[in-house]
Amino acid sequence: MDNEEKENKEMPEDPVEEPTGEEKIQDKAEEAVEKKEEETKETLEEPESDDESVEEETIEESAESPAEPVKKIEDEIKTETTEKEEKPTETKIKKEGKKEESKKKDGKSEDFRYIVRIANTDIDGDKRLVHGLTSIKGIGMHMGSLIVNETGIDKNIKMGDLKDNQIEKIQKALENINNNAPSWMLNHRKDYETGEDIHLIGPDIDMRLRDEVNIMKKIRSYRGIRHERGLPVRGQRTRANNRKGLALGVSKKREPSS
Repeated sequence: MDNEEKENKEMPEDPVEEPTGEEKIQDKAEEAVEKKEEETKETLEEPESDDESVEEETIEESAESPAEPVKKIEDEIKTETTEKEEKPTETKIKKEGKKEESKKKDGKSEDFRYIVRIANTDIDGDKRLVHGLTSIKGIGMHMGSLIVNETGIDKNIKMGDLKDNQIEKIQKALENINNNAPSWMLNHRKDYETGEDIHLIGPDIDMRLRDEVNIMKKIRSYRGIRHERGLPVRGQRTRANNRKGLALGVSKKREPSS
């Protein structure tokens, strides 16, 4: 036994291999990677439960709490719309007040008409009655005063102040001019077809004149021929006036060359 112990003591023990610097670095890197993997697993597992809990809490709060912000927004919109509606009403009232003041200054009533339509013509409402009727084609001062005397309306009244019944009276008087006016005041006497004395108004004047000129051209009367040639019809001289065409100068006689 003593000999074995001595041999064991004499035999050197196996040396323990210590880790080098590179191996230490690798071990530390592996440990760090393992820690990171564990942390990521924990973080992935925890937020799911947190999100679910947060969503449940928000749903419960929304179900329990009343829709106060929505009501506030609706109230704000209503107030804005009411303010916008009130502003134009104020501006309209101001404009109407200015118009009424201007009418009072001009002496015009509320029912004043700025345009009056009689016999298919628009008449200015600021004109006096007789002068307003002269704007109708075929009616002059004499005929206008005759119509006003028949209707019994004041001559100095303005056209815009006329009432509906007064306008109807004037229209009836215009329709009955042929019966009420004397023959020398009528503008179309001895009509070609009927031979009667007629007073024409408005576009009827141009239509009847065109038709009668065409009749004279067809008949080949002197007046019709003069109308065709564009020459004066009523015996005017044409030596100095109504000259047409190219301007011709006076040509002098050539003197014989010596």
